[in-house]
Parts: sequence; structure tokens; C-alpha cells
Amino acid sequence: MNENRARFEAVVLPHLDAAYRFARWLTGSPADADDVAQEAVLRAFRGFGTQSGPDAKAWLLAIVRNCYFTSRAQAQRRSWVPLPLDGDSAEGESFESGESNPEEAAIQSDHARLIGGLLESLSDDYREILILREIEDMSYRDIAAVTNLPIGTVMSRLARARAALRAQWLMQSRGESHGLY
Repeated sequence: MNENRARFEAVVLPHLDAAYRFARWLTGSPADADDVAQEAVLRAFRGFGTQSGPDAKAWLLAIVRNCYFTSRAQAQRRSWVPLPLDGDSAEGESFESGESNPEEAAIQSDHARLIGGLLESLSDDYREILILREIEDMSYRDIAAVTNLPIGTVMSRLARARAALRAQWLMQSRGESHGLY
């Protein structure tokens, strides 16, 4: 065993538990903490000859912190997806970070496009009520306040909107396409 490695093991490795605890505190995840601590120890070993100062623990924990911020920035870059601009078509865009497999993403994209088309084919009155209830999860009373309609009208329009959406969905699934109300 060479002298540099022996010195590293004697000076830095006693602080390995502190490095892991700090990484665990930063990441909140044991698996991520393992990765961060391992990367920090590797970087510490590579840079051990340039380490200045008597406090190896502070030096190692500074490396852990830097590794954490580096891994977090890399994860954000990997999952960052730009939102479309006002003039962009949303049909070809994906708002997902790529966590699912391509087949699932394609199926979800097809369903979203289909539902979007079906909702667009509804009259404004039906679409408004349906979106407020099903997507925004508003109560009938809140929808009535937003639309300035009696609750009974909200309920009947919602029932008709659901029926129209269901009928259009069934026609689409059979290959027929007809406009809605």
C-alpha cells in the first residue's frame, strides 16, 4: 500500500460516517446519500495531495456538499423540459421529464390529444362546466359562483356534457367522428 493511500485512510476515512450523515441530511434519501458520499470520497482521494489545512473533516464535508449540488444540478438538467411558447403547438410537446418509458409516453400523449380534441368539440357552455368540475375539481356551488348560474343548471349541464363526451368517445373508438353540440 502506497504512502498516499495510507495517509488518506488515516486522515480522511475516520470521517466517512460524518460524510454519509451529511449527505443523508442533504439528499433525504439513503440511496442518494450513498451516491453522493461515494462520489465525495472518490474526489477526496483524487485531490488528497492538494488538500490544504489541518481539518480533513471540514474538507471532506465541503466536497460532500459540492457533490450534492452537482448531482442536484445534473438531475434538474436531465428532467428539465421547456414549456411551449404561446405560438407553439402543444401537440408535439411533452411536459414529462422522461421518467416513463417511450411506449407509455406515446400512449399518454395519444390519450391527452384525444381528450383535448373531444373537449374542444364540446360547446363552450359544456366544456366550461366539465373542466371546472372534472379537471379543476370544483364543487357545484363554486362552479355556480364562477359561471353565475343556478346550481341546478350547473348539474344538468354537467350531466349533458358528460353524456356528450361519452358519446363522442364511443364514436371515436368505433372510428366514427361527428361533431358535438
